[in-house]
Amino acid sequence: MLTLFPDMFPGSLGQSLAGKALERNIWSLEVTDLKTFGLGKHRTVDDTPTGGGPGMVMRPDVLASAIDAVHIGDAEKQPLIYLSPRGEVLNQALVHELKDAGGATLLCGRFEGVDERVLEARNVREVSIGDYVLSGGEPAALVLMDAIIRLLPGVIGDAATLESESFESGLLEYPQYTRPQEWEGRMVPDVLLSGHHGEIDGWRRRQAEDITRARRPDLWKRYNAQDEDE
Repeated sequence: MLTLFPDMFPGSLGQSLAGKALERNIWSLEVTDLKTFGLGKHRTVDDTPTGGGPGMVMRPDVLASAIDAVHIGDAEKQPLIYLSPRGEVLNQALVHELKDAGGATLLCGRFEGVDERVLEARNVREVSIGDYVLSGGEPAALVLMDAIIRLLPGVIGDAATLESESFESGLLEYPQYTRPQEWEGRMVPDVLLSGHHGEIDGWRRRQAEDITRARRPDLWKRYNAQDEDE
């Protein structure tokens, strides 16, 4: 992890299941302060945009020094990722891909971003967590890490719960219910009380399809196209 704010990590990932998994060494995290590689007595990491414009841009020489010091391994297998709003959008397929990579180096930008040349020279992969802008890459890095960590063996007690989640089958997840059976005049659907697992599975599948069709037409279109290909 390369960041100007190392105290932001592990943050929320030090709690709950991810935190317990960290204590058990199921996953690990090394955080490097980019200011360590800054220039001069003030450890400068940025400069004004060439060509004019507001804000500051993180320098390529500083970032390259930091990357070269910490990034180990094949960049194709263990990618170097810059959290950026212009990157490929994070989805569950990409989460699985990164989980299987066995590790990654995350670069958290600040200010107006980073000098384009270091992205090109160090084969940096840009990833976005959505179509909006944050103050820096740190919150996005936490989101990316959380999505990956929860898929690691041993993090979640019942691994079967992962199989029915949103996006794993290409659909959003079906509605969930628990006790009490009646709450504020609203009942748990009878089929879930039937004990007939085949009917329950069918109901859940139909619910997932209906919700996906109504809420995410883009996913529904992709899901249908996948079925046709198969």
